[in-house]
Amino acid sequence: FTSFLHLPGTSEEVAPPLQQSFMIPKKEINMVSDMAKWKRSQAYADYMGFILTLNEGVRGKKLTCEYKVSEPIEKLVALLNTLDRWIDETPPVDQPSRFGNKAFRTWYAKLDQEAEKLVATVIPKHLADAAPEVAVYLKESVGNSTRIDYGTGHEAAFAAFLCCLCKIGVLRVDDQKAIVFKVFNRYLEVMRKLQKTYRMEPAGSQGVWGLDDFQFLPFIWGSSQLIDHPNLEPRHFVDEKVVNENHKDFMFLECILFITEMKTGPFAEHSNQLWNISAVPSWSKVNQGLIRMYKAECLEKFPVIQHFKFGSLLPIQPVTS
Repeated sequence: FTSFLHLPGTSEEVAPPLQQSFMIPKKEINMVSDMAKWKRSQAYADYMGFILTLNEGVRGKKLTCEYKVSEPIEKLVALLNTLDRWIDETPPVDQPSRFGNKAFRTWYAKLDQEAEKLVATVIPKHLADAAPEVAVYLKESVGNSTRIDYGTGHEAAFAAFLCCLCKIGVLRVDDQKAIVFKVFNRYLEVMRKLQKTYRMEPAGSQGVWGLDDFQFLPFIWGSSQLIDHPNLEPRHFVDEKVVNENHKDFMFLECILFITEMKTGPFAEHSNQLWNISAVPSWSKVNQGLIRMYKAECLEKFPVIQHFKFGSLLPIQPVTS
């Protein structure tokens, strides 16, 4: 993974990047039998490598800890702030059905139109050609405008968007904490606001038997943050007081707080999988289990991966290294 997160201070920083021909990413997984192609692909290896590198990067660290914030990170946060502002400018409309407010389509149309321009603000001039390719992942990361739903496939597109920015050298090794704590965390806030404002349906959610209706990655990275914590154990996250006192430091608890705001009734009933996880003895066991579950329940499920798009940065070609 570090091979495409250019190390600061190396000659790669000054040398112009290899002449790469970028392309508009497209769908390659059209039937269940294509899933084998995905699992062998360079895209899968790079995507998983990216998730695991960040998992290590935030291990034992609080959201509020000190970390470097580079200019590209600031620009990504500004991009997400723009999306947030557009929600304020696009209030939900009056409609008979409670879920799936059609105003989301208006909001989405704006992103669809502006995505390349937004991405161009984050990447340097000499990489301008990459903008159309990278922008596709940004557009895919906010939900589906036809169904007005959102799920782990959209979340994966956002991680792929960040992974592409690493592959072209915009984000670097020492941006790891900021990628999760500043950019991904801001992304989560904007997605929660979208989900609430437009009453989006969960895409492919298994309800009580799934981990969460909308997200998965913050549970992985959030459990890594809690590894070796002196007094917070997995059994504590079902305790309201613990969540209220610590959610600002830990992504995992922030997710739990959001679930309890959105759902009523006993936790064991509305979030059975998470309730089961609270019985696991250590956070490192939780973290390992969630990584296995993410592969099995998200990355190896055809309904999720059929929407994933492949280009020059995340290629469908079999892994080479």
